[in-house]
Amino acid sequence: MIKEEKQIITLPDGRGITISTGKLAKQAHGSVELRMGNTHMLATVVSSFEAREGVDFLPLTVDYREKFAADGRFPGGFLKREGRPTDQEILVMRLVDRILRPMFPSDYHAEVQIMISLNSHDPNVKPDALAALAASTAIALSDIPFNGPISECRVARIDGSFIINPSSAELEKADIDLMVGASADSVAMVEGEMSEVSEAEMIEAIKIGHEAIKVQCAAQLELAAKAGVSAEKREYCHENHDEDLRNRIKAETYDAVYAVANEGLGKDERSTKFNAVKTDWIESLSENEVEEYDSKLIGIYYHDVEKEAIRNLVLAEGKRLDGRATTDIRPIWCEVDYLYSPHG
Repeated sequence: MIKEEKQIITLPDGRGITISTGKLAKQAHGSVELRMGNTHMLATVVSSFEAREGVDFLPLTVDYREKFAADGRFPGGFLKREGRPTDQEILVMRLVDRILRPMFPSDYHAEVQIMISLNSHDPNVKPDALAALAASTAIALSDIPFNGPISECRVARIDGSFIINPSSAELEKADIDLMVGASADSVAMVEGEMSEVSEAEMIEAIKIGHEAIKVQCAAQLELAAKAGVSAEKREYCHENHDEDLRNRIKAETYDAVYAVANEGLGKDERSTKFNAVKTDWIESLSENEVEEYDSKLIGIYYHDVEKEAIRNLVLAEGKRLDGRATTDIRPIWCEVDYLYSPHG
């Protein structure tokens, strides 16, 4: 007996997006079907339980494919199979990756694969605005650690009215076309194009998109609750830390790092002095401490000190690393006829 759970998201104009789980791709750690109009999309996610040795980043792969069959066709002519991803598919992959990647815990380094397939296409529904919703829902239905859910939506202003996820035909008349990515708490990504609109109008568009995303995030959590998915995420340990070492490095190097950052030096001289602070600190250690401490952790913790000192310098004193104020720009020069044959 197949048990399928569904959740319907209603857009402000009354159109609906249905997300469901329990019927397809049951061996994936999380899977969801998304339907809007005649568009059907399947998103699955799997993740290794352990990180590969030496990996200190998130090996996340997002793959999005629009099958020929989704448009009622199949490849013909010389090539009989699906080819490499199109530019449009790659752009959607990047769009989804950009909002998802920062939402994973920074110390989670297990390989993650997200596969999104467009299986049926409705000309009145643009699938790029739905891919992140499908991907995030699949993760929400899994035990993979994730600081979500998130979603994306397209906001367009047409004849003075804002529309969420408009059709391609409607977009042709839009003077604002924004893709907004966010969690329920905050906006994380905005991209798009506008036709000479004011800052206030752009902010209004972002707010309208965020309100729609809040509804989509709540729907993901409701579907996970319906499906009986445990709120507990898998336990993992992909990094080993030494808090005493972290605190000692900060206490003994922060002031020196801040002083170097505040000198307004050029990049090469500044890097040399930053490295000297680290080298001097390591040389101050006893032989036993050198053997006890992990050199890799020393590098990580010292980098964190640099990051914090530079951030505090900018925020507290309004000063950049090269000495410029936050309101200053670099000197700019222009010259015409510099190349004999620009752009070929």
